[in-house]
Formats: sequence, structure tokens, C-alpha cells
Amino acid sequence: MLDFRLDEEQQMLADTVHRFAEEKMRKEFREAEELGKIPDDVVKAGWEIGLLPTGLPEEYGGFGEYSAVTNAIAMEEFSWGDFATTLRILGPNLVAMPVYLSGTDEQKAHYLPMFCDEAMPKVTAALTEKAIQFDPRNLKSTAVLDGDSYLLNGAKTLVPLAKDAELILVYANENGETQAFLVPAGSEGLEIGAKGKWMGINALPTYEVKLNDVRVSAANKLGGDAGIDFTQILNHSRIALGAAAVGLMRAGFEYARDYAKQRVQFGQPVAQYQSIAFMLAEMAIDVDEARLLVWEAAWMMDQGQDATAETTRMKFYLDDISVKVADQALQTLGGYGYIREYPVELWLRNARGLTHFDGIAMI
Repeated sequence: MLDFRLDEEQQMLADTVHRFAEEKMRKEFREAEELGKIPDDVVKAGWEIGLLPTGLPEEYGGFGEYSAVTNAIAMEEFSWGDFATTLRILGPNLVAMPVYLSGTDEQKAHYLPMFCDEAMPKVTAALTEKAIQFDPRNLKSTAVLDGDSYLLNGAKTLVPLAKDAELILVYANENGETQAFLVPAGSEGLEIGAKGKWMGINALPTYEVKLNDVRVSAANKLGGDAGIDFTQILNHSRIALGAAAVGLMRAGFEYARDYAKQRVQFGQPVAQYQSIAFMLAEMAIDVDEARLLVWEAAWMMDQGQDATAETTRMKFYLDDISVKVADQALQTLGGYGYIREYPVELWLRNARGLTHFDGIAMI
């Protein structure tokens, strides 16, 4: 018999993150989207919840209790508050988790302790490239071994916080396989380009990054000679995006449900009209179904099983269903849903972008 109830620690974490999302993120996210900047105190408070250190081994300063399911639960609650702020707070995961999953012993000992400090490290990752059909397993950026170092060439987009990053994990094609390289800021040939202008997540600054014969030591190749298991890393990223999508969907559904109960038209709440009631019921079903798909893939990861098929199916399903639910939330508000004063239009814009966000979230 399956039991989907959260254990005591998971429930405490979910409650803590939800309270933070409600009291901090929800009060700032609309202005942050308009201004293109998340308040520093919100980021600091979110980092201090300590989600990342909780999953890192004790020998590196963490608590050694990693669980993809638990992290997915927290990711949903964060994203319920605001997707862009979530990506900002959990930005260090973009480097910490790949190092934890695929790094050599030396790389883990060198880099992981920085993610257990009180101060948030200034790191990011560069995976996405401009392409009509971007394939993270067939990158245009290249890594060529040249003696005891690698030469990196290519162009990246959607790189969060690149302007202030002190370390960038760059994914590149080495002999037909996606590998990752730890590139210090200021490396010769590394160019941080223009800030991105997107349909959504404008509170999160993202940048173009160009690599022109950037030379890094062979010791900076993640995983050493063996390299990385990119499929495993991509699966973790897609579970993170899936959990974030559930948070977005739930935010839209709950807002639409509460609005429909309060909005009176022709003498009764609009929630009592059959068309609205049926749509809200479909939204509730979609949210629960999406969450179970995320939890299934995360649970398989925790069991050490290959969750690639489940993660891929979940990702492509949520890319569509999250937009559907966000659009239905907007429809529930009628003409008000199209007004920027209400949050549903932002949730729809953010949901539409999930298709393109491989590599900017990680748990």
C-alpha cells in the first residue's frame, strides 16, 4: 500500500517554506518583476532556510540527508511564492548539485564547503544555447583538450546571475558528449553579454555568455577524466522544474478558486456556475496528477533507480499542463485576469517559459 503522507520533517520543511513564501515572497514578487530585482533581504532569508546544506554530506559541512522527494516538496512551496525568486534563492544548487553528483573527491572537498556557509556563494551554470530546437545532449559549445587544459568555445543564453558570478559551470560538447567545466570569473576569453529580456522571470537577471578560446585546467573538468553522468544531472534539473511547475499551477488554481468564491455575478458567486466549477475541478485534478508524477520520478532517484523515462514524461507533460492551468486561472478572473494588478497573468507568462528552462533549476 502506498502512503503519500509527508513525514514529520518533510511537513515541517513544507510549512517553513510556505510561511516564508507567504510572508516574504508574495509581498515582493510583483514589484520585483517590474523592477527586475529581488530584495536582498528576501534572498538572504530564503538562503538561511538551509535547503541546500541539508542535502550535502557532513564531511563538507552539510547535514547529509539528501532526498530528491523532500527537495521537490520544498521547491513546490518556494515556487508557490514566486518562481523567479525561487530560482534566485536556489541558484547555488546549479553548481553544488552537479559537483555533489559527479565531482571527483578533490572537487567535492574544494567546492562543497562553500555551499554550507552563511553567505550565499556567487556561482551559476551555463547550459542553454540559442536554437530553434535546443538539445542539451547535442551542444554547439565545444571543449577541446589541449595539453593539460581545455579550450572552451561557444555562446550561452539564460545564464542566471552571470554578471556577479565568481564561478560558472559551463556545459560543452566534448567528442559528442555533454561535459561540464568549472570556469572562474575573469578567465581570458570569457565575456558576459547583455542582460536578457524575457516574457517572464524578469526579477531574475539572466545574461548572454560567450566563450572565445577560454582556457581552463583539465582539473576543472567536472568528474575528472571520467566526466559527468549528464543524464543524471539533467534528471535532477527536470525534477526541480517539475516541482516548480506544480507550485505555479497550485498558486494559479488556489487564487482562481478563492476569487471565484468571492466574485458575485448576477446574484451568486461565479464558482457556482457550472462552467467555472467544472474548470476549477479540472485544475485541482491536474495539480494533484502533476505532483504525483514529480514525486514518482523523485522517489525513483532516491532509490537509485534510473528515472530517465519517468522524468522525461513528467517534464513534457508539465510543460503543457502548467500552461493550461495558468490559462484557466486567468480565464476564471475574466477581464481582470489580463490586468497586471492581478498575479495570474505573470503565472501564465512564467509557465509558458518552462519549456525553455532546462539547466536553470536544480535540486
